[in-house]
Formats: sequence, C-alpha cells, structure tokens
Amino acid sequence: MRIDGDTALVTGGGRGIGRVICEKLAANGLDVVVADIDREGMEGTKSAIERHGQRALCPYTDVSDEASVEGSVEAAREEFEAIDVLVNNAGIAGPTKSIEDVALKEWDSTLAVNLRGMFLLSRELMGEMKRREYGRIVNISSASGKRSVPRRSPYTASKSGLLGLTRTLAVEGGEYDVNANAVCPGTVAGPRIDRVIEREAEATGRTTEEVAAEKRAKSPRGEFVQPEDVAETVAFLCSTSADRITGQSVNVSAGKVTY
Repeated sequence: MRIDGDTALVTGGGRGIGRVICEKLAANGLDVVVADIDREGMEGTKSAIERHGQRALCPYTDVSDEASVEGSVEAAREEFEAIDVLVNNAGIAGPTKSIEDVALKEWDSTLAVNLRGMFLLSRELMGEMKRREYGRIVNISSASGKRSVPRRSPYTASKSGLLGLTRTLAVEGGEYDVNANAVCPGTVAGPRIDRVIEREAEATGRTTEEVAAEKRAKSPRGEFVQPEDVAETVAFLCSTSADRITGQSVNVSAGKVTY
C-alpha cells in the first residue's frame, strides 16, 4: 500500500484510535502532525511515530476553537511546508440522556468538537490541497451517524452531519484530486466506550456487563471493533489503491446494522 505525499495531520491523535492512526500512517512513510489537547498523550504518540523513523509535531489544538486550529495549521506549515493528508478524528461522546434532559451546553459542546472542529480543519486545508491538486481527507464518523441511538441525540446528530460534510468536500475537491471519505466505526473497544457503557448502565438501571453484552450482540461477530481495524481502513483510503474512492462512508462495524 503506497500513500502519496509526505505529511499527515491527525486530530485527536494523543490516544485511542487517533494514536493508532498516527502510528499506521508513520509506518507507511508519512511525517505526522499530532493535534490534540492531551499534551502527555501527544508525547507518547510522538515517540511511537519516531520509532518508525518519521518526524512528528505536536501542537496543542482545541479543534472547536478557530484561533487554535489556525495556529496549529500555521505551525504545521512552518515545519513541513504542506499537509497532504487530513484525518479528522477528534471527537467526544457527549451526554447519555433522553433529549428532554440534554442541556443546551451539552448539545453545543458535542457539536463543537465533533462537527465544527472538522469543518474548521477542512476549511483551513482544502484551499491549499486544491492549489497543489492533491489531498486526502478522512473524517471519522460513526455507525451511530447512520442509525438511531436512544439517549445519544447530540452525538448521533454530529456524526450524521459529518457524513453530509464529507460528501460536499468530495464534490468540491473532486476535480483537484482531493478525495474526502468518512469511516464509520461500530463499537470500538477502549476507554471511551467503557465510559459510555457505564453511563448507559446508570441511565437504564442495568449492570455494565448487561449493557456491554447487548452492544456486542448487535454485531454478527459478537465483538467490538479494534482501533487497528479503523486505522487500516484510514490508511487504505489515503493510499493510491483508493484513488477513485471519494464521497463514501465506509462501515468498520464488525457487521453491526446501521439502519
């Protein structure tokens, strides 16, 4: 698998899926800008990237803040000249509540990170990619953006909106060889889903074991997706093997139904 270009910017790359994506891109020969609010996590990712012989830059980045995004992109340009690959991965789970109990602040904060952040990064880099007539944008959405999920209205709305943004980026970038795709993971094993399960158990009066078993049962394989599964798909969509794949939303869900 060959990825054209030299540098990727990955938001939320300090831990979890983001860190694994950074490592996968570094293993494929890319320098990586790790954009996150987790300074300690970014340093861990930086070390992993350097073990692959690639360079890493770790600007503190609040993706919901316009000035923070602009500053991080400028720092990346100073270090690497241009960004060839953008992976919009940063996201938060948001509240686990029925919609009548969701505070406006909770709604706004979820969409600010999960949707506004991806708009800001894409806006910053799309013009440059068009001028250079090359770019790859991969947005990490969710299987929840394609299906109803009780008590997760801010999260599902943000992830569904991201699919519309992705398709529009694909149309606007098509004639300039700028591809845009979304990856829609199912339930991914890790600390984030553990916290979601805990909140769901509390909201429904069940045990965490019962909630986890229910989520696993929604996959024909009876298991959660691994971060490595998502990273492999991201790398493929950035590679020359996917040159004519754009505007798509690719499920990585272990068969989880998304309707």
